[in-house]
Amino acid sequence: MINVLIANDSPTAAEFLKRILSTDPEISVTDVARNGLEAANMAGRKRPDVIAMDIHMPGLDGFEATRRIMENTPVPIVIVAGSSSGDNEIMVFKAVQAGAVACVRAPSGFSSPEHAPEAAELVKTIKAMSEVKVIRRWHDLARRPAAAVPAPGQLPKLQPGMIQLVAMGASTGGPQVLQSILSRLPAGLSAPVVVVQHMSPGFIKSFARWLDGSTPLKVTIAAHGETALPGHVYVAPDGRHIAVRAGAEIQLTDDEPENGMRPSVSRLFRSLAGNLGEHSAGILLTGMGEDGAMELKNMRDAGAVTIAQDSESSLIYGMPGAAVKAGAAAYVLSPAGIAAAISALAPAKITGGAL
Repeated sequence: MINVLIANDSPTAAEFLKRILSTDPEISVTDVARNGLEAANMAGRKRPDVIAMDIHMPGLDGFEATRRIMENTPVPIVIVAGSSSGDNEIMVFKAVQAGAVACVRAPSGFSSPEHAPEAAELVKTIKAMSEVKVIRRWHDLARRPAAAVPAPGQLPKLQPGMIQLVAMGASTGGPQVLQSILSRLPAGLSAPVVVVQHMSPGFIKSFARWLDGSTPLKVTIAAHGETALPGHVYVAPDGRHIAVRAGAEIQLTDDEPENGMRPSVSRLFRSLAGNLGEHSAGILLTGMGEDGAMELKNMRDAGAVTIAQDSESSLIYGMPGAAVKAGAAAYVLSPAGIAAAISALAPAKITGGAL
């Protein structure tokens, strides 16, 4: 049985969520906290398997409650966002940065045609996140010193400028890791970066805006037919596969999901193996499942630089672990090490000026 704590200051909203979650026989809503302070206290006393956390609550809001819980008594926290306003969604990703493992939209009312799929997404997310084993060090991932990089001998031995495009795939735990990596890259990076991040529907645009505000690179949602430019990050949009053709042309499709996912990391990596080969780099980050693992091996066989996140820094070692097991990853690095490798493979262009 999965014991869930709901943190929401609205009795009506809390009861609504409880009714939805209670439809699954494997979920038991054991407690309801009326604000962030109660949630933080209950997390320590009750030890729930998952917390479904609202963002806006009196006293201690969802962000501060998440930060406190992750520092003291770590529990998987799913942010259940009721509003799609820009400010609200920035708060959601602040909570993610503080250690929340996922975010999901609060389902529409029972009479809405969107209710059933949204309720199913909430239940699925709560059940999946109950399996995540969070610990205190997760909260401090983004604050690890930039000096924690691999020795020169551990970095890919390629001439700078050979890499024309970097592709990264992530699932559970990915937003914080991607922010940690991208914030360490130089503004003049000589290659574009394409990202697939598995995420509940409705958050990817806010995710891209959050990344854009926390990295020197320009982060946007990818558009079909555009050419990926150096120093830019292109995030796959909701519900569409992304691939890259020769010449760094981005393609978006509505083909069937792969590995249960759309966008799929596998689709992205396979396109690079076939179209860019040794002039590309593939990086597989934290996440459940095996999406992208075998296609990372295809990239390695095609001469690409291939990297998997290490187990110590991964919230879930499913995807990178599968890549390592398959012999797909030439390098296994921490987020800081991955940033150092990207910077070495696609060094910033010097725009002029005397030293």
